[in-house]
Amino acid sequence: MFNPLQEGYIENPWPHLAELRSSDPVHHLFTGQWGLFRHDDIFALLRDPSLSVDDAKANLDEMARTAMFDEHASDLEPNRSILNIDPPDHTRLRRLVSKAFTPRTVEQLRPLIQRLVDEALDAMGADGQADLVTGLAFPLPFDVISEMLGMPDSDKAQIRDWSAAIVKTIDPVITEDEVIAAADASRNMNRLIADVIEWKRANPADDLLTALIDAEDDGDRMSAGELRDQVSLLFIAGHETTVNLIGTGIYELLRHPDQLTRLVADPSLMTNAVEELLRYVAPVQITRRIATSDLEIRGRQIPKGSFVLCSLASANRDPEFWGLDGETLDLGRANASQHVSFGSGVHYCLGASLAKLEAEVAIASFVDRFAGATIVGDPEWNGRINLRGLEKLVLDLS
Repeated sequence: MFNPLQEGYIENPWPHLAELRSSDPVHHLFTGQWGLFRHDDIFALLRDPSLSVDDAKANLDEMARTAMFDEHASDLEPNRSILNIDPPDHTRLRRLVSKAFTPRTVEQLRPLIQRLVDEALDAMGADGQADLVTGLAFPLPFDVISEMLGMPDSDKAQIRDWSAAIVKTIDPVITEDEVIAAADASRNMNRLIADVIEWKRANPADDLLTALIDAEDDGDRMSAGELRDQVSLLFIAGHETTVNLIGTGIYELLRHPDQLTRLVADPSLMTNAVEELLRYVAPVQITRRIATSDLEIRGRQIPKGSFVLCSLASANRDPEFWGLDGETLDLGRANASQHVSFGSGVHYCLGASLAKLEAEVAIASFVDRFAGATIVGDPEWNGRINLRGLEKLVLDLS
């Protein structure tokens, strides 16, 4: 039985995922949802345009999980970000937002990212001993997306707490206390974003938020609610997942000194190393679809309206696809970029190129300066099933 609540799962989910992948790859979860654990099944499902991401299309049994949300968040409008809507609305909104994430636009951020990384590493090095997460992994993507959006200065720690509470809702299992915290955080985040949008309308600038306010395609503009939800998604997703990639990625390099030595000796491996770390750590462990008709996968019958959870983390290590060394970190892996860490199909992650650029600059600069870093004590994990990552990792940089 898939049980992400079992002791030790967050610290090391891989043996449990391997067991399910081998014994029951199309799995009926104790929550009533279905889970897929094989690469080929997941890749095919994510690329199936007939499936949905709109919770309203789930059947009543599957929607039972939302009863707590109805009780504690009934005043909140359904989120209409591109993460939660289907074509044609998804296509329309993604087209308006994606103009800010072209490869050329993202590459122009490299000098900013390098400056922020250098400043962070200077401060960490001066202390001699520093927490990788608060020193580099969190502030870098947060500051980059804030700069892109043109967000005014705000309480970084408070927003991090709100963001952490909100993203807990995408875990397959959630407590009532976590629902209450997420609802309260969503109200606060919505107010913050609405205030920022109002301020930006009065103070337009050369930034992404102004561009989104002005965005129009063939006479099509976003409604106020759509604009708020896209900005909120970009703000939250723009840093939450990359924190895990940078933090856990560096952690795994330090745990695999042979690969770290290989990277130091051959910096040209860096681009492929980021792809392999994306595969190996899977910053987003699970994504979901809703069956819009009855499905049959490997002989199992999945009824229409069912939530189907796709274990990206499991797919990324499936020996049927990756070979017998799928559980091994190999920075030179020839097909590393075929991971599914950014999903696939129409919902492929909009910010993939930005996340890879941030990780490339951050990890390359860290390795160049602190290849001899050592881990102090035990790492602290963030306790999330889906956006699994480090909460704290103290390093000796002297």
